[in-house]
Amino acid sequence: MSTRAPRNTFLPYCLPLLGEEEIQEVVDTLRSGWITSGPKVKRFESEFAAWLGARHAVAVSSCTAGLQIALAARGIGPGDEVIVPTMTFCSTANVVLHLGATPVLVDTTDDLLIDLEAAERAVTSKTRAIIPVHYGGQACDLDAIHEFAARHALHIVEDAAHATGTEYKGRLVGSASAAASFSFYATKNLSTGEGGMIATDDEEFAERCRSLSMHGISRDAWTRYTSSGSWHYQVMEAGFKANMTDLEAAIGIHQLAKIGAFTERRIAIADRYDEAFADLTGVALPRRLPYGRHCFHLYPIQLQPGVAKIDRNEFIEGLRDRNIGTSVHFIPLHRHPLYSGPRFGYRREQFPVSDAIFEGLVSLPLYPKMTEDDVEDVIAATRRLLS
Repeated sequence: MSTRAPRNTFLPYCLPLLGEEEIQEVVDTLRSGWITSGPKVKRFESEFAAWLGARHAVAVSSCTAGLQIALAARGIGPGDEVIVPTMTFCSTANVVLHLGATPVLVDTTDDLLIDLEAAERAVTSKTRAIIPVHYGGQACDLDAIHEFAARHALHIVEDAAHATGTEYKGRLVGSASAAASFSFYATKNLSTGEGGMIATDDEEFAERCRSLSMHGISRDAWTRYTSSGSWHYQVMEAGFKANMTDLEAAIGIHQLAKIGAFTERRIAIADRYDEAFADLTGVALPRRLPYGRHCFHLYPIQLQPGVAKIDRNEFIEGLRDRNIGTSVHFIPLHRHPLYSGPRFGYRREQFPVSDAIFEGLVSLPLYPKMTEDDVEDVIAATRRLLS
C-alpha cells in the first residue's frame, strides 16, 4: 500500500500545454489586424499536411464540422445510411443526421474499435459510407476497413479526433487518406482551443471541402480582402460557416511543432501507468495493437464488475475525494435518448461488447502538462482504491 501523501490541490482531467511561442504568435496576429481566416490558416494547413504526409489539409472550425463537410462533399444526404460505432462522442453520428441521412449504429470490439462483423450485418442497399473512429488514439485496422468499404462501394470518412500522432503500419493516421477529420479542441493532443482539420490526398475533394467550409463560395474566398483579391465571388452550393480563424491557427502552428514531444510524453505516462497497474485484479488496461503506434489521447481503464474491488462510480468519487479528476469516454450512443427513443429504438442488448465495457469504463488523467508528481499521485490514489 502506498504511503504517498494525498494531493492538496485538484488535478484536472486534462489541461493544454501552451508556451510563450503560442502567446507571441497570437499577439502578432492581433497586431496584424487579420484575425479571421487568412495567411496563418494557410500556413497551418501547409505545415500540417507536410507533417502528416497528406497532399491536402483544410482547416475547419471543429472536427465535427470536418466530418459533416467531408460527408457532404461525398454527396451523403437524405435516404442514405452511414455506419457509425456506438462507442464515440455524439458528434460522429449527429453530423449524419444534420445532412438528412441515417446513422446506423454498430457494436465495437474489446478494444472499442468498430466491429466489422457487426458492420457487415448492418449493410443495406442504402448504405453509402462508414465512419471508423480511432478510439483513444489507437488506430483502427485500416486495411480491413478499406477492404470492407471497397466490397460494399462505401465512402470512408475517418474520425481522427483522438489520432493526431497515431501511426498505422509506419504512417501517420490521415496520410494517404481519402478523408480524415482531426480535432484541435482544448483537450486534444494538439490544441487550438477549438478547431479541426480535414486531411485528404484527393485534390478535387479538398477543394470542395474548402468551398463548403466557407458557405459554398468559390475558391479562396478570404483573398477578396487582400491587396491582390477581388470583391467578386460566386456561391457554388449551400455550404457551411465552418472556417478556422488566424487566431486559432497561430496557436496551432506552434502546437504542431511540439506534437512529437507531446506524443512521446503521452506514451511515457502510459508506460508508467501500465507498469504501475499491471498487478491490479479486475482492471483491464488499454491494449496496444501490433499494427501501429498508439498516441494515447486517452488512457481508459475498465473496472470489471464483480471482480474489481469497487465499481466505476465509487472509483470516480474516490479519486475526486483525493483531488484527481477523471472522465468517461464515452456513454455509448445507443444509451442516449436520441438513439434509444422511438425515432431509432436501439436497445442495449444489440451492443453487448461496448455496453458491458461502458459499465466499468473510466479515463485517467494523461497529458504532457502533468509532472512526475502528478503521475505518481494518480498511481498512488488508483492503487489505494483498487488494490
